[in-house]
Amino acid sequence: MGDFYTDERGRVRPISGKGGKGAGAATVVVVLAFGLAGAGGGVGGVGVVESAADSATAQSVRARTEEGRKSARKGQVGDALTRMGLRLVRKAVKQDLTCIADSFGQVREFFTRTPCRSLRRELAAIADTDGAVTVLSVAWVGMYTESGAERFKQLDDTDGTGNISPLGASLVGAAGVRFTGQHYASRIDGSLVVVAESAAGSGNPSAEVMDAIAQVGVELPSP
Repeated sequence: MGDFYTDERGRVRPISGKGGKGAGAATVVVVLAFGLAGAGGGVGGVGVVESAADSATAQSVRARTEEGRKSARKGQVGDALTRMGLRLVRKAVKQDLTCIADSFGQVREFFTRTPCRSLRRELAAIADTDGAVTVLSVAWVGMYTESGAERFKQLDDTDGTGNISPLGASLVGAAGVRFTGQHYASRIDGSLVVVAESAAGSGNPSAEVMDAIAQVGVELPSP
């Protein structure tokens, strides 16, 4: 992983300066917007996270997260978020033909030697009950072989090695978001590797919420 952010123009900039997002093939980005329910975007149910230091509350958070993961595995995004007391605000989707242009650091170098078969990226803005927004980035990386997938996952899971570049956060109204690798999850399914990471978009989402969102996001099935 590596630190990076999206500037006011939606361009990905590595904080560490170890690499950057190159120009990718021309593709269409689809942006979906969803209204928040209630005044101030309140979506009840996530308040328990505020006191996650309490053991009982922490157990509740873990239970909600596990329920969300189960729904995510079935592709039921709305249900997964509802179970966690969260709500999707906006989402952007992009399909690419190469991973080289949309990665940085040692991960990009890896793809020059071991090309990927496919890449799909999604970015979502997710709100909690206080209106704080977490930005979730998910990438589905299809490799040609299972061994290639295993080597990519091992590299990407290592801090400071770079990553798949996220879509510009301005697409979901959150320009300037910094992804640092602190709230990160990954999984492998044969020759497919899924990488998810979350970061604060606005307000003050808790670390527990951001961790949970990444853990649920990584369970989403391949589009």
